[in-house]
Amino acid sequence: MIPLAYNLRNLTVRKTTTAAAAFGLGLVVFIVASVMMLSNGVRAATKRSTDPNVAIVLRKGSNAEMESGIDEQSVGLIAATPGVAHASDGRPDAVGELVVVVLLDKVGGGFSNVQLRGVPDNAMAFRPSMKIVEGRAAQPGTDEAIVGKAIRGRFKGLDLGESFEMRKNRPIKIVGVFEDNGSSYESEIWGDTNVIRATFGRQSIVSSVRVRLESPDKFDAFKANVEANRQLNVSAQRETEWAVKQTQGTALFLSALGFVIAFFFSVGAIIGAMITMHATVAQRQREIGTLRALGFSRLQILTSFLIESVILALAGGAVGAAASLLMSLKRISMMNFQTWSELSFKFEPTPQILITALIVAAVMGILGGFFPAIRAARINPVVAMRGG
Repeated sequence: MIPLAYNLRNLTVRKTTTAAAAFGLGLVVFIVASVMMLSNGVRAATKRSTDPNVAIVLRKGSNAEMESGIDEQSVGLIAATPGVAHASDGRPDAVGELVVVVLLDKVGGGFSNVQLRGVPDNAMAFRPSMKIVEGRAAQPGTDEAIVGKAIRGRFKGLDLGESFEMRKNRPIKIVGVFEDNGSSYESEIWGDTNVIRATFGRQSIVSSVRVRLESPDKFDAFKANVEANRQLNVSAQRETEWAVKQTQGTALFLSALGFVIAFFFSVGAIIGAMITMHATVAQRQREIGTLRALGFSRLQILTSFLIESVILALAGGAVGAAASLLMSLKRISMMNFQTWSELSFKFEPTPQILITALIVAAVMGILGGFFPAIRAARINPVVAMRGG
């Protein structure tokens, strides 16, 4: 086997061509890793807003809260279903909430839908991970609201002390800012249920009912009970499973778009690596002839050049993967195709994503180095030693 030091020396001697090829490969890895981090960020933001002990109830046939409508009188029946846990005050641990969207102007230009959630007074107690980080909680029954940390200041009127119009001549004032460990709730505005009902003409209606179960094992029985009640006409899902469905479309779109871009970049990077390795073979014919004369087989020559190409790819890939980690400092927002409202989230790296990106780099190295390696293995040692 040809020593690995031989390959490393050749890569360091040809610094310019090595750096150019590594840069192209690293750029592809950066894009691939960033795309996967972006898609994972969408899923993670929604997943953080869920609890394995919580079930969500929607009107039968609805896929999102925006599509659902449940009579308020049904909330009590759902909350009284066996298996639902009770809060410290003895009441069933459940919340009925109304979800609508409002069209707001973005700071810096443009506009987008923002999700406005009408909540009862126990909504934050139902979600213990949520907390007010600035200002105060909104007073029940008033034209006050709190805004999620992720969209605070991104839209006109969505900063502490500012106000916006839910509808014409119906302003609501932001009195607090909340956070929830980076969950999708941070992309919402929360106000009083009755105020939002009156504003949007949704009296005695909620979009969803969330209940905390005594344990996750109680879900099947709870689901069977509420769905068997024809008077309710609802369906129940585990909140964790429902959340995954809410981001499938957006995550799939981001992945598809990103990988199409990465594919074309990868083709260019592979061609660049192939050209670099072909040039290396042409420059090193005497070396290759010497190696053959020393008794190294064609297979060993081919393997050595493939290893050299993979080392080159992994070096560029490591730089690209490291650079992609900087994207985790960036927060972006885009439309969630399920809710048709703005969702703000971060790039979310994981060890699996970085490993996958490096595997992509190694594959590109193999593809880019395969034909040059074959060419090197086929060189006639006698001709090579004579210089042509």
